Amino acid sequence: MTATPGADHDTAAHALLTMWTIRRFEEAVDDLFARGLMHGTMHLSIGQEASATGACLALRTDDAITSTHRGHGHCIAKGADLTRMMAELLAKETGYCRGRGGSMHIADTATGNLGANGIVAGGIPIAAGAALAFQMRGEDRVVACFFGDGAANEGAFHEAVNLAAIWKLPVVFICENNKYGMSFSTEKSFAIENISERGAAYGIPGVTVDGNDLDAVHDAVSTAVARARAGEGPTLVENLTYRWKGHSKSDKNLYRTKEEIADWRAKDPILRFEAQVKESGLLTDEEVQAIRTQAMEDMREAVRQANAAPDADPSDLLDAVFARA
Repeated sequence: MTATPGADHDTAAHALLTMWTIRRFEEAVDDLFARGLMHGTMHLSIGQEASATGACLALRTDDAITSTHRGHGHCIAKGADLTRMMAELLAKETGYCRGRGGSMHIADTATGNLGANGIVAGGIPIAAGAALAFQMRGEDRVVACFFGDGAANEGAFHEAVNLAAIWKLPVVFICENNKYGMSFSTEKSFAIENISERGAAYGIPGVTVDGNDLDAVHDAVSTAVARARAGEGPTLVENLTYRWKGHSKSDKNLYRTKEEIADWRAKDPILRFEAQVKESGLLTDEEVQAIRTQAMEDMREAVRQANAAPDADPSDLLDAVFARA
């Protein structure tokens, strides 16, 4: 198992920088959309940074992930280049998918990111397939599959988890339960208390943790990764968390109360981890501030470089759609 984020200085600093980088990236994206400088759509995970960071810290570089339409945090936590990410959202040729994919379809095979996915639950069978490939090739690799609570009610979830359990595939299913599938509350869409209880139906472990507790997420996913790597099959990990922003940029948040949002904002996973590492003496106030500053500077540089890149050229837009005769 990898070191718990709150166990040593270097790991704590790396984890905190990752979370602040995710936050600053998404704040910048939110601002660019609001100013009309970015187009299409986007789904922010502000408030959920501990889930992506804690889970990806439990993985090795050669392990893989599949992501969701709310996937910026997963990409960054797995090691994506900020400038290429920002360029993709700005429809630039230097973006990960040459500006063709946008926010919901960033992929980076070099860091093991098999792709974000605009289809709810679309990444779950992909994760099972990748894990099957790893198993058949005898590779010591694991897939972490991120999805939301809404995806757990899709057929693809049940089919993929069932196959993964039967074949003992090296995959960890990570449900980021942020309480709403678009605008529909999990209190109305599930008859069970915890989504992790569904693991029992497939004969695999299911565990629910505080998704805003970085160490708790890391420890749960580390245990699941170790199980998968040992050939014992998948685990269903449920991270209870919350998105501060609406479902997408067009969501006016009319289905949630201001009090509910304020209550969850008070549970900010980044400030919580900052308080933890300062109290334990792992990081000083000065080091924490330096990490905040670095995240902001890195983001500003990514925006600057991405803006200066050439726009995506639509002339060869169909080249990757049809096979050449």
